[in-house]
Amino acid sequence: MNGGSRGIHIGRLFGIQIAIDYSWLFIVVLLTWSLTVGFRHVHPDWSGALAVGTAFAATLLFFASVVLHELAHSVVARRFGVPVSSITLFLLGGISNIEREPPSAKAEFWTAVVGPLTSIVLGIALLWIGSAAVSVPAAAVVDPYAILGRLGPAGTLLMWLGPVNIIVGIFNLIPAFPLDGGRLLRSAIWATTRSLHAATRWASAIGQAVGWFFIFVGVAIVFGANVPFFGGGIVSGVWLAFIGWFLSSAAAQTWRRQLVHEVVEGLTVARLMRPVGRVVAPDTVVSSLVDDWLLRHEERSYPVVDESGRLLGIITMADVRAAPRGTWSTTPVSRVMTPFGRLVTTTAREDLGEALEKLARADVSQLPVVDGQRLIGLLLRSDIARWIELHIQPRARTFAH
Repeated sequence: MNGGSRGIHIGRLFGIQIAIDYSWLFIVVLLTWSLTVGFRHVHPDWSGALAVGTAFAATLLFFASVVLHELAHSVVARRFGVPVSSITLFLLGGISNIEREPPSAKAEFWTAVVGPLTSIVLGIALLWIGSAAVSVPAAAVVDPYAILGRLGPAGTLLMWLGPVNIIVGIFNLIPAFPLDGGRLLRSAIWATTRSLHAATRWASAIGQAVGWFFIFVGVAIVFGANVPFFGGGIVSGVWLAFIGWFLSSAAAQTWRRQLVHEVVEGLTVARLMRPVGRVVAPDTVVSSLVDDWLLRHEERSYPVVDESGRLLGIITMADVRAAPRGTWSTTPVSRVMTPFGRLVTTTAREDLGEALEKLARADVSQLPVVDGQRLIGLLLRSDIARWIELHIQPRARTFAH
């Protein structure tokens, strides 16, 4: 699956940041507990510590396989010139922060298909290793859960992990955008119509429809229905409805993102940047900033600029709050500001879409527009939002909601 992310950074692979969203911690605990109960049921002779340890190892290895799935997407995307900054593990698995749409239907196809293929091939390999290691007849692999009771911890782990990876691969082939199957569908429509706009519109509509179908089935299960393949039970129903809600929301968001891309395509930052307005001298004390600037004007942050026009940093309300209040009358803003080296900046010639991605990734409301280190303007998220609102057709905006 593709998208964007934030989380706890844990390392890098192939130059791609691997992160963990806080929701992932919940699913680790839930999956470990569920597997512990299952393993104790299959192996009543196991101690509690052995069951918990095997379940925890299985959980971590499962998410390691999810990282491999996402890495496959990311490596292929990069081969087609699409930047990938990070992979984040979260409640529903993993998501790659692929920063822009692929350049062609072919690139979309190969970037999407490689993830499920990786999971399926990995699952088959794990099943083969597990069956070979414990001398299980090949025919028994068809129903690995039936033989778990005969296996030790390593064999149990492999014979659980193999089928799960195969299921993950097959599930991701469901033609519900933005699942990989939905992206394969979009690549086919794109190749047929030669229009990314049309392909995204139809793939997103189908993704929303599949999501609402999952919600409907999930609610039916909660109220007692026993649906073939989906099973029954309140927990299964709630989980399926939640997945449906996520798919529907993600599909609609992808369509809105496509519309935004089309609106800003071809524009540079110079088109929407504001000229330099109020700036703060570096020797201004914090108390003066609060009394004369923050309390008297709507701006919540100000550039700190020296006499030559060089941008030294940005002083924000958060920076002010972090400074001890008793020192405000003697502390210059240069000591508490966010310095230039830590700022996310843009240039007047940068593509507006790229600048918008910077705003989103940094989660800031404005970007300084610089020429070297000289401040020449400000790009505000609110100005871009107004431009988008004015230029997206009412019909398209209605479809997106």
